[in-house]
Amino acid sequence: MKFEVISQIESIEIISVGTGIRNLAYLEKTYGPGRWRKLKGRAHARLPNGEMSGWLSYTGTKPTGVGRKDIKIKRYVE
Repeated sequence: MKFEVISQIESIEIISVGTGIRNLAYLEKTYGPGRWRKLKGRAHARLPNGEMSGWLSYTGTKPTGVGRKDIKIKRYVE
């Protein structure tokens, strides 16, 4: 599902680093090598039908200097 993150992501925590990430080979093949980290946090999002979701939890991965990649909504919180 496509969505747009409309607030700043807060409460960011590192879940795993490097080889602890299951899809590390995919990330390095698609976006290049780097110090990949799997993160989670909370933010507001706008869904495709225009509705605003409540808080959401996301899991994303990023190396230093590349930015957020593969963000997905894990949980809707009203």
